[in-house]
Amino acid sequence: MYANLLKPEIQEFITNRDLKTLRTLLDDWLPQEIAMLIDGLSAPEDIVVFRLLERDTAARVFELLPYDKQEDLLKALARDQAFLAKLLSDLSPDDRTALLGELPGEITQQLLGMLDEKDRKVATTLLGYPPESIGRLMTTEYIAVREEWPLQRVFNHIRRTGRDAETLNVIYVVDKKGQLIDDLHIRLILLADPKSKIADIMDRHFVALRAMDDRESAVQVFREYDRTALPVIDSNGILIGIVTVDDVLDVMQEEVTEDIQKIGGSEALDEPYLRIALPTMIQKRARWLVALFLGEMLTASAMGYFEAEIARAVVLALFIPLIISSGGNSGSQAATLVIRAMAIGEVRLSDWWRVMHREILSGLSLGLILGTIGLIRVTIWQHFFHLYGPHWFLIALTVGLSLIGVVLWGTLAGSMLPFLLRKLGTDPAASSAPFVATLVDVTGLVIYFSMAALILGGILL
Repeated sequence: MYANLLKPEIQEFITNRDLKTLRTLLDDWLPQEIAMLIDGLSAPEDIVVFRLLERDTAARVFELLPYDKQEDLLKALARDQAFLAKLLSDLSPDDRTALLGELPGEITQQLLGMLDEKDRKVATTLLGYPPESIGRLMTTEYIAVREEWPLQRVFNHIRRTGRDAETLNVIYVVDKKGQLIDDLHIRLILLADPKSKIADIMDRHFVALRAMDDRESAVQVFREYDRTALPVIDSNGILIGIVTVDDVLDVMQEEVTEDIQKIGGSEALDEPYLRIALPTMIQKRARWLVALFLGEMLTASAMGYFEAEIARAVVLALFIPLIISSGGNSGSQAATLVIRAMAIGEVRLSDWWRVMHREILSGLSLGLILGTIGLIRVTIWQHFFHLYGPHWFLIALTVGLSLIGVVLWGTLAGSMLPFLLRKLGTDPAASSAPFVATLVDVTGLVIYFSMAALILGGILL
């Protein structure tokens, strides 16, 4: 908010080339405020502001910018390779890996060549992990100590190496082979007897992530244990890095965005909306729309199958939108609730029967509510407008019972499809609301006309 309010003043400084005053003004700003300002500026104003920052501040601000703005700045800084090399070396390993992983391969190779041997080795190692793995999120900048060290040596080690560490909240204890044996909150170390050793305050209980695991699992572990940082180990238990909560929050945002896009009936865009190429976005949206369109063709086929019934009792056609929309809405509602519950770990695959039991009761209750409203609606319209003829009550009963059946079926279909897709190894979000609605449209017609044939057979049909 502060950055947005002063944006016109900043632009005036740039226009008048009063960069000295602008630098002084920015010295009092937080990195988050400067990042917000730069993200809101267009070229070349953004690069002017960025070049005014001190080296440490520039690295921190760069880490806070979205990937598309980072890429724009890199292109603008391409001519000043010395500044660019310093900027890359000052980035934390996890943020540098995330940036390099987003860029085209040839640009990544060029940037890797600007790093010194140590940073380049770390970057290539992290880039070697699968894109969706925890290894891509971790940083190698942490503090590790040995259990036989006295606390005075630990404090000296923290003073010597802590400046470059990602966090000082947790200190990690490793053995001679580098295997993780404990993690200690800094509070325990500060409050311990200065004459004691690390081994005296250890309990050997810790939670760790594995580098090759899917990064979504990190979200679950952070949520379950309420931690700000977690160690990452390899298959042999060797400590190879840590993951901090800020990186996990970024993952959570990406995953939620993908799920929302899928629930809306589209493939995940994988890029910001305004940055993705228009043909690519059309392709991702068209696939689902074509699939849904073909599904809706089944609805037309179902109506064609019941053409004779519609011809004999045209009044039944009046309620088709009411019936199928109610089933689709109930199915979409159930699917959204179950998908979200799965995403945050409230519901697991083994809970399918419990969910089905709840949704049967919910579907019957919701169907009864809508069925009653539908029956009352027909009754009122008949009373005032006399639209439905002498058999209006049977028509009202058909609509009411059909709504109960369609809503129940929609609720069951919407709640069980995510479990089926998870069982098949597919993202449950793919059972999007439009997909469920299309499925229930077709089956809703079958339920409706079957109910009509049962109740109105020999009378109107």
